[in-house]
Order: sequence, then structure tokens, then C-alpha cells
Amino acid sequence: MDSSGDGTYGAARRVGRWDISHVEGTVADLHERAIPQLERPIVWVCRFIDAAVVLGSAQGPDVVDEQVAVADGLTVVRRRSGGGAVLLVPGDVLWVDLLVPAGDPLWRDDVIGAAGWVGDLWADLLAPLLPPAAPRPVVHRGGLVTAPWSGLVCFAGIGAGEVTLGEGGPKMVGVSQRRTRAAARFQCAVLLRWDPARLLAAAQLDPADRADALAAVLPRAAGLAEVTGRGPDDLAGALLAALPAALP
Repeated sequence: MDSSGDGTYGAARRVGRWDISHVEGTVADLHERAIPQLERPIVWVCRFIDAAVVLGSAQGPDVVDEQVAVADGLTVVRRRSGGGAVLLVPGDVLWVDLLVPAGDPLWRDDVIGAAGWVGDLWADLLAPLLPPAAPRPVVHRGGLVTAPWSGLVCFAGIGAGEVTLGEGGPKMVGVSQRRTRAAARFQCAVLLRWDPARLLAAAQLDPADRADALAAVLPRAAGLAEVTGRGPDDLAGALLAALPAALP
């Protein structure tokens, strides 16, 4: 596909009242994309070209052994939103950003309530893709719920707007927010494959703690590729098809 200098590739288009752009770059480049001046909501379907451990804004530099990470082919990146570390590997996570301007019908001043519609979008999208016997997707509407090791590993905890497989079940969709007075950027990580062992291998932990952490976080998330048989392009296409009917 053709690529422009700002990291977009393919032709931008409109779906309902949403402007759709496909953006490509390193994990660091995509996190550093500035929120533009918005006249209407925007979707960025993000295709990252490297693998990275992404640290939350409050995590210290001693969380990850960078030499170990680099030896495993991982860059270490810091995002501007809070929470624990996230492992981003191409094909293992679908990354989509949803941006809305202040004053939009989807805008909420309340930070916790602001992400509810994001979770609803993903839950409604994923429900028909799950096997009939699987639990239904559930959107978390309260504040942050911590769990053992969730301060280190983002997908071990659950925050506002995030989606689990059943009530209290494993997390499938992570959501973080970057907000200004003019707009909100909801960064969505749809988990396709869950590999906490690789993330924890790069963490600065002694072997006993690493084993304890792995046992604790392994059941806290679920990869959708194994459950639905769908890949990132399939899910991104389903999202764009659902936008006009799902959102005002």
C-alpha cells in the first residue's frame, strides 16, 4: 500500500460520520502521534512494525531489563497513560485508536464513564464471533480493579471500558485514555494471543517472583485468535463495518 510521510497508508475514507485512517510505524512513533484538531470523530487503525514492551507512565525504568528485552527483539517504549506494561507483538494485538472531540455526543467529562461506549462497541462486535457456549463479553464500568501483579502487567487488572470474557473473566480488550481539553484518544488493545511469559522474561524479577507472577497473570487474559479464529485484519474490518450502526 502507498504510504505517506505522516505514517498513513492506503486511502483515508469516511464511515458514517467517522474519518478512518490506517497508520503505520514503530510502536514508539504511533504512541507519539499528536492528537489533531478534530472536527469529527476519527479512527486510527494502527499497524506497528516492531515488537515492544510498553511501560505505563508511572512505571520506573527499573521495571524492565532493557538488555534482556533487546536480546529478545523487543524495544522498550513509554506511553503517556497509566497502568502496567503491555507486550505488543505484530499479529498478537489489534491496536485501534478512537478519537472524539470535546462536545461530541460521545464525549464525557467523567473519566471513568467516558470509556463506556468504547467497551460497548467492542463487546457488541465480539459477542457474535464467540462460540455459542462461551461466556458473553462484559464491559467494566467502574474504577480500576487491581489483582496480584497488575501493577506490573496491564492485562492482569481491569479498568473502565475494558472488556472481559464473562463477568470477572479474563480480559480481552484493554483501553487507555489520553485526554486534552479539546479531545480524547482511546487507545484500544484487542488481545489476539496472550504470552505473559515473554513479557515477564524481560521484567526485572528474580526467578521465584517471575514464576509466581506468571501463575497469577496467565488466567487474567485471553487471546481472541484461539477463541474466534479471527486475525487482526478481520477484527479491524468488522469494527469499521459496525461503526455506522453502533455509534451516533
